[in-house]
Amino acid sequence: MLTSSPLAVVFDVGAIIRLALMITTQLSLIRRLQNPDDREAWQVFVEIYFPAIFHSLRVKGLQHADAEDVAQQVLWSVSRSLSKQPYDPNRAKFRTWLETLIRNAAINALSRVPRDRGLGGDGSWDELPARSDSDEQLLLDEYRKQLFRVAAQQVSAEFGDDTWQAFWRTAVLQQSVDSVANDLGKQTGSIYAARSRVIKRIRQEIEAMLDD
Repeated sequence: MLTSSPLAVVFDVGAIIRLALMITTQLSLIRRLQNPDDREAWQVFVEIYFPAIFHSLRVKGLQHADAEDVAQQVLWSVSRSLSKQPYDPNRAKFRTWLETLIRNAAINALSRVPRDRGLGGDGSWDELPARSDSDEQLLLDEYRKQLFRVAAQQVSAEFGDDTWQAFWRTAVLQQSVDSVANDLGKQTGSIYAARSRVIKRIRQEIEAMLDD
């Protein structure tokens, strides 16, 4: 059903990012993560955040295999930290806290700190430039994109091929509505309507993933 895999597309999604992805990690999900036995919450978190953490580590200079390994360590550190101390949104944004874990993990890896020392150890800060707001923004952008990827994959089978193409080609691939309508033999109004239906369904799927 997918005309192009959501996991492979280069995102230049404009309106779809603004409309469907204006969601940050909901506090309800974070609170559920404090229970290590809540497998559903952890499945949602890992599915959405592992690619974002991995990409952030790659940008910071880690090789592919090392980034995968360190991303697993970051997830383990999140689990350990939340099980010991509840997250307090009044102290820091969740993504600020997570970016700190990612950054410290990258420093340790680049400084060749033995992995059994865990995260956030005594690694040298010389390996990376000073943390900036762009680090958090990168993580947030990747998180939002992954929300879209997962949600789009989940709902794609619910739509006919023409409807999905109308959405995918105009919202994701940024092709003009007129050209897609001409290719599919549809009126432009039906292309707009099809895109709107898919976007609405993706929004619902994203909200469901982050809901209690």
